[in-house]
Amino acid sequence: MSNHIATRESEMSLAELRGDCARMAPHWAAQPKSAPVPVAPSRIHGVTVPAASARLIDAMSDYGD
Repeated sequence: MSNHIATRESEMSLAELRGDCARMAPHWAAQPKSAPVPVAPSRIHGVTVPAASARLIDAMSDYGD
C-alpha cells in the first residue's frame, strides 16, 4: 500500500509543478529573435590561422585540391 501512496504523491507533485509552470509561463516570454545582419567580406579582417591548421585543411581532399 505504501507504493500506491508514493505513486499518488508523485502524480500530485507533477500536477502541482505543471500548474506552477502554467501560471509562470507569461512571465518567461522570450523576445522575438531578429535575423542576423550579414557582414560584408571586406569588413572581415584580422583573422589568423595557425600554420598547422592551414596544413591540415590543405591536406584534406575536400578543401585542398
